[in-house]
Amino acid sequence: MDKTKNGYLEGLVSIVVNSALFALKFWAGLTTGSLALTADAWHTLSDSLSSIVVVLAVKFAGQKADKEHPFGHGRWEQIAALFIAFFLGIIAFEFLKSSFIEFQHKTAVHFGWTAIVVTITSIVVKELLAQYAFYLGRQTNNISVKADGWHHRSDAWSSVVVLIGILSAKQFWWIDSVLGALVSLLLFYAAYAILREAATKLLGETPDKELVKKITASVKTLYPQDNLCLHHFHLHNYVAHQELTLHIRLAKDLSIAEGHKIATNIERIIGTQFGMTATIHVEPLDT
Repeated sequence: MDKTKNGYLEGLVSIVVNSALFALKFWAGLTTGSLALTADAWHTLSDSLSSIVVVLAVKFAGQKADKEHPFGHGRWEQIAALFIAFFLGIIAFEFLKSSFIEFQHKTAVHFGWTAIVVTITSIVVKELLAQYAFYLGRQTNNISVKADGWHHRSDAWSSVVVLIGILSAKQFWWIDSVLGALVSLLLFYAAYAILREAATKLLGETPDKELVKKITASVKTLYPQDNLCLHHFHLHNYVAHQELTLHIRLAKDLSIAEGHKIATNIERIIGTQFGMTATIHVEPLDT
């Protein structure tokens, strides 16, 4: 599955659908006089902004490596995910602040059938968009597309809160403000999850234990008798390009040429079987 093409597709579909939903929800908010629906409409519009970020990130990330960026431009995807996390954090803060203001003023909200139909439509459409983004994110391992999926789902969550408030507003005047505060916490968590994943990849990460086991097993098929003691694995993730560094231990009486040959063979295994560029540091066995 083409990563760049599907990144563009997800972003463009998101922009078109979110813009249509924004217009529908904003109209419903003005028609019913509902502050919650109007705010939810602007939340939906923020998804279009994040999708524009995704499209731009896919464009930049698809550029080939050059002299200034020898590892490529793949980390634009992670930078885009940071922007989306930032957007989510701002939205969460605004939800929380508005909820406290509503509660202090004891604001009661009254809705009609128009608000109910529009809100249910928004929930269904936004969850479908989230599932679509998650699917493409899994297929292409595109972190910014996954982050956009979380943004779609956060909008569905906020619409669920609005729907609950619509259905129970007559019984509990405070339900809209309390549930608004709860959904803001969910949004904060989504922002944190996106931020943590993107920051981990930007800062560098320890390879997954299963990956280390698979690499070690593959090396042992080539050198079953040698105690190479593969260790000190570090992974530098540039999305489209991944650099793996590790140490091996060899008998100290081996020549430099023999040690170089073993290290080169292991690097070739890692490149062929795991699609990573490996750099190996050689140590004497008794170190």
